[in-house]
Amino acid sequence: MYKIILIILLATSSAFSQTLKGIVRESGSHQPLAGAHVLVKGTGKGTIAQAEGNFIIASLQPGAYEVEASFVGYTTAVHAIEVKTGVPINIVIELTPGNLHLADVMISSTADRVLNTLSPLDIQLRPTNTSQDILRIVPGLFIAQHAGGGKAEQIFLRGFDIDHGTDINLEVDGLPVNMVSHAHGQGYSDLHFLIPELVQYADFDKGPYFADKGDFTTAGYVDFQTKNSLERNFIKTEGGQFGTFRGVAGVNFISSAAENKTGYVASEFFRSDGFFESPQNFNRFNLTGKFSTRIAAHRVTLGASYFTSAWDASGQIPERAVSNGEISRFGAIDNTEGGETSRINLYAKHSYQFINGSTFDQQVYGIHYNFNLFSNFTFYLNDPVNGDQIQQKESRMIYGYKANYTSLSKLVGKELQTHIGGGVRYDNVGNISLSNTVQREFRSDVQRGDLTEGNANVFINETLALSNRWSMNAAVRLDYFTFGYTNQLTNELKKETAAIVSPKLNLTYRANDNTSVYVRSGTGFHSNDARVVVEQNAKEILPRAFGVDVGVHKKIGAKFLLHAAVWRLDLNQEFVYVGDAGIVEASGKTKRQGIDFSIRYQMLPWLFADTDVTLADPKAKGVADGESYIPLAPKFSSIGGLSVKSKTGWNGSLRYRYLVDRAANETNTVVADGYFLLDAVLNYTKSRFEIGMSVENLLNKNWNEAQFDTESRLFNEVDPVSEIHFTPGTPFFAKLKLSYFF
Repeated sequence: MYKIILIILLATSSAFSQTLKGIVRESGSHQPLAGAHVLVKGTGKGTIAQAEGNFIIASLQPGAYEVEASFVGYTTAVHAIEVKTGVPINIVIELTPGNLHLADVMISSTADRVLNTLSPLDIQLRPTNTSQDILRIVPGLFIAQHAGGGKAEQIFLRGFDIDHGTDINLEVDGLPVNMVSHAHGQGYSDLHFLIPELVQYADFDKGPYFADKGDFTTAGYVDFQTKNSLERNFIKTEGGQFGTFRGVAGVNFISSAAENKTGYVASEFFRSDGFFESPQNFNRFNLTGKFSTRIAAHRVTLGASYFTSAWDASGQIPERAVSNGEISRFGAIDNTEGGETSRINLYAKHSYQFINGSTFDQQVYGIHYNFNLFSNFTFYLNDPVNGDQIQQKESRMIYGYKANYTSLSKLVGKELQTHIGGGVRYDNVGNISLSNTVQREFRSDVQRGDLTEGNANVFINETLALSNRWSMNAAVRLDYFTFGYTNQLTNELKKETAAIVSPKLNLTYRANDNTSVYVRSGTGFHSNDARVVVEQNAKEILPRAFGVDVGVHKKIGAKFLLHAAVWRLDLNQEFVYVGDAGIVEASGKTKRQGIDFSIRYQMLPWLFADTDVTLADPKAKGVADGESYIPLAPKFSSIGGLSVKSKTGWNGSLRYRYLVDRAANETNTVVADGYFLLDAVLNYTKSRFEIGMSVENLLNKNWNEAQFDTESRLFNEVDPVSEIHFTPGTPFFAKLKLSYFF
């Protein structure tokens, strides 16, 4: 089918003869620099290098030009070209690593969205234990761990308690991270299979405005891309308090620039007892490999990875048990919680660049995933003798294919970029269950069944350069879902289907080389659990989100970068499957509105400051005054700090995280405490080695990482109590590291 689409597009596209296409890559390693800015000086035309470092700029008039390429942390390069009628131009621009310069950030009207070009530096200069921690680079995004380190983190963004991924789309190298119809929660997103040192960059944005991002893209998305090759082979060891050890190594097994072939393998082992009184016995193992080759205009990439993890957990504890001295902040009511999980990824990508600059990309993947979790949230509320421990378990296969085609053409004499694509995903989940247990021993089934869910989608995205200053992006996406659930306890099979169309319209105005303003609008959605779908007879199963953003990017001089946006997001009625109880709960319509504010300031050539502030007003619609609070939704948060990168090899950062108090229930009569934390990193880097130290919670504050208003009953209590249950946050935690490069 895609061949027919290509023929139609190529036949109907107007010819354009003055086209610049090229690749931006790192000198020496030839690593593609996705996210690099490319600008044709004097024309206002610019773009962003894509995943393979490739870019195309059309509609250049004959003449001599200078092409400037820049990337934060690299020395800007200028390439002279001469444009001749009817002659496409191909260039390769190589950038050498250098100091951090905000002057290297360019603002253009023709890029439909800007990659987070600061993310490679942010990853290096922030305390990072897992790839989940990298999510914190997204301005306004907070995470919370509440089950011994192995469970996927709870995510907060734009006035959402996203739980483990219900309202944010996460991908790694095109692989979906969100698990639909998961045993523990819809959209469950475990990133622990990704080794942080392999991340090349993280593309992210907020809102439902991007046609190539589908299910779960309401609050936003984060798209991780890993390196095609390692800059150098390395071995790293880390050790710290609480019995923490981490070892990671990566080796290029092919690195041939002449033959356009690259390949590497990397592995990671992590273990920690944690800071709880009951040891976590947390261990994680990762093994990953990637091979890439270019043959003429074809690029083929193969990837494979294996991940496994196991842990014990102390769970969420009630405030009353701590205040009355029954347990300490780091104690447990049920210390037999915990779990294990594993994931195997296999994928193949193929990219082809046509002679006219158009590109076609396709990917096929398969994922095998296992999950087994033991939790106890209410202790002895439901069963005063055996307790309320539950087990959530599943085993699934995911099969998928995606493809997209990008071309440049002319429409009424204006440059038009067309991006058309689509794909399919099929989840086959066996023996998905919720059971009652005692100290991890099975007692009885609450639910048990087999589940299937399919998603077919197609989108078209058109970006029209109205002038050198104005660009308009219009897009539409169609998603079609199939749901099936076989109840093993009743032998009943139910099936449903549903579809949703999501239009988008975005407008960007580039006032000058230093200022752009945008207006974004569009709809998105997140799917509900298949078990909800079949119970609700396909009603309200793809709740729609309506979003509007108005924002500005502003450079002030060469050292100051400002981003500000006001936004609103409304969600329709939805039904939520509560995996911890095996029931369906209805929630009403909601609205969230707020302001995002980000500053990047280069104080000195070696000193960089940043801060991100998010204000949100999350409210439920159609409820009485005083009862419209959305539990745990953040209203004000801020992250930021100082980063140092010197020519002598010293680099590091001092960073803060601040989250204000927030309502824990609909009436705000129960409050989840906020916190202010400081983290620090200091490294000394040379060509063959690096030594460093990181400290989390530098001030050793007592803080609660995860908090819930939960009704529970302790073993010696007659009546249940509803109050805050929490997982304590990390105390002062220091870690040393040593890396060797070869």
